[in-house]
Amino acid sequence: MTQAEIAIIGGSGLYSVEMFDDPKEVLIKTPFGAPSDAIIVGKYKGKDVAFLSRHGRGHRFTPANVNYRANIWALKELGVKRILASNASGSLREDYRPGELVIIDQFIDRTKARPSSFYEGKNAAHLKEYGLDKVCHVSSADPFCPDTRAHLSNIAKRLGLPVHTKGTYVCIEGPRFSTRAESRMFRQWGGEVIGMTAFPECVLAREAEICYASVALITDYDVWAEKAVENIDVIRTMQENVHKVKQLFAAAIEKMPAERKCGCAEATKNAFM
Repeated sequence: MTQAEIAIIGGSGLYSVEMFDDPKEVLIKTPFGAPSDAIIVGKYKGKDVAFLSRHGRGHRFTPANVNYRANIWALKELGVKRILASNASGSLREDYRPGELVIIDQFIDRTKARPSSFYEGKNAAHLKEYGLDKVCHVSSADPFCPDTRAHLSNIAKRLGLPVHTKGTYVCIEGPRFSTRAESRMFRQWGGEVIGMTAFPECVLAREAEICYASVALITDYDVWAEKAVENIDVIRTMQENVHKVKQLFAAAIEKMPAERKCGCAEATKNAFM
């Protein structure tokens, strides 16, 4: 079976990568349905790497309709141990500017209707063959892999990219943007950036015992800064700056340590009841 050790999940604006040697498409069935798209698997600098477009090529799925469980499950089936994800985001602070990158370290969940666990409890007989018919209370104290975050931060600095090495990501349901009142509230809560996709992706990766780190590409100042968010401005900023994310991921994959020393690989060790 095709295998990959590292995966990229591309968010809005990052629908493909051109760095793979011998790329091929892989279709994977999961207990939760189909992933957002076929997974592209290829070689990069001697490593087996996978790419998955979160919204599907052509941006077919809204943030609320992405099948996050199928996406993470499919990558786990490929043998993926580390995920590098990108998220287009709005800024909630003046000093987090459009065009800059944020290596997210915390999130605040404001979504409403997204399954956020593979484990559906003892009544989930249809998932018993996968070992998912139980309750899993996985720790989310530090929801993004600290080692992978540190690796991305070091690489970004070495490349001279405009980067913030931490930031709290407010995840809203979407697809609508925030009201001005909501945006001001999120600022008061201590959020640095706002988006629609980092959750539940990061906690599902933790349940799958995959190291997961996310890079937010800031596209706008949300609406607390008076100007309403308009798609045309978001798309333009994204197109002008997505090369920074691609550059960061390529360099990070090339220098990725072979050994995992974090606790992600044992995340569910004491999580069941």
